[in-house]
Amino acid sequence: MDGVSAINGSLRAEVFTNKVDSSDSTLTHSLLELGDSTKLLGVQVILILAYSTIILLGVVGNSLVIYVVCKFKTLRTVTNFFIANLAVADLLVNTLCLPFTLAYTLLGEWKFGQVLCFTLPYAQGLAVHVSTVTLNVIALDRHRCIVYHLETRMSKDTCFLVIAVTWVISAVLASPLAIFREYGIVDLSPGESIEVCGEKWPGSSTDGTLYSISMLLLQYVLPLAVISFAYIRIWSKLRNHISPAGRNDRHQRRRKTTKMLVTMVVVFAVSWLPFHAFQLAIDIDSSVLVMRDFRLLYTVFHIVAMCSTFANPLLYGWMNRNYRSAFLAVFRCEQRLDSVHPEGHDTTVVRTKTKKALEAQDVLAAHLSATDV
Repeated sequence: MDGVSAINGSLRAEVFTNKVDSSDSTLTHSLLELGDSTKLLGVQVILILAYSTIILLGVVGNSLVIYVVCKFKTLRTVTNFFIANLAVADLLVNTLCLPFTLAYTLLGEWKFGQVLCFTLPYAQGLAVHVSTVTLNVIALDRHRCIVYHLETRMSKDTCFLVIAVTWVISAVLASPLAIFREYGIVDLSPGESIEVCGEKWPGSSTDGTLYSISMLLLQYVLPLAVISFAYIRIWSKLRNHISPAGRNDRHQRRRKTTKMLVTMVVVFAVSWLPFHAFQLAIDIDSSVLVMRDFRLLYTVFHIVAMCSTFANPLLYGWMNRNYRSAFLAVFRCEQRLDSVHPEGHDTTVVRTKTKKALEAQDVLAAHLSATDV
């Protein structure tokens, strides 16, 4: 099955050329005759509201995360650069996946042409790989610093190199989505045809199934296993740690940051579990494609999975004081741009307090380890 299904939602509901030969008119018509609740007006209104909410929260939240990391020195740490990279990937999903998935679900047909047929699935698959690899990088970096007591800060150059390698690896893993693809028009009956965009593997259809299952392992099972191992060791180390005098504050910061990052992983795992389970069922038994209301079920699971793209900024604001302060400062900046600028000069009492707080955080940030957020 198409690996882009990891974020491409309902495209798999009707674009099934990799499982079913388009010449098989009996199965084609049996699918079209099945009930499809996504055609009901009430259901479509709910889907529009759900996707629009996710897109709005995702674009605003992830853009805000990227902005504050770039804006304030107190947030320019290695872990936060990785978090910003994760936000870039989620923003890519919000802008390149969800609008087209919603449109396809409502239209029931690929309407975006040949170029987007090849580029959209690739970009969407790329974003998913970047997200999972980045979550692993964050976990392993904290594991390195906390479990092995490596207090040396990873340099910014090394951090940016790791981020670049993350995108290169993700681009290679997602490349089959653009290479083994086909765009065409399928005639359903005389005078009736639809545009399709699906996989086109050089061998048998099992090649697509093998790729899809391998991507399931690389995108979900293996990353969660690595992350779980890393955070279990980190949590055990922090729980049994006895802080020397004067270092308890750093230990508490690490515990809070680790709790936030673990919560991020749990949200990611829980959000994607129903979707991946349903996807695995499709890969094992293609008859799932012709079950009643397949497209509605697939879209619901996709919506649940996509909630992970806006959950992280909410977690940052809820569980991390630095992010919460930065978010509030940005909102105040709508009226007073210089009130939160690190080099700005403020005149009012509120502005002075904000600036002094940020300057104090900047001084503190210079003494924090690479694991601080």
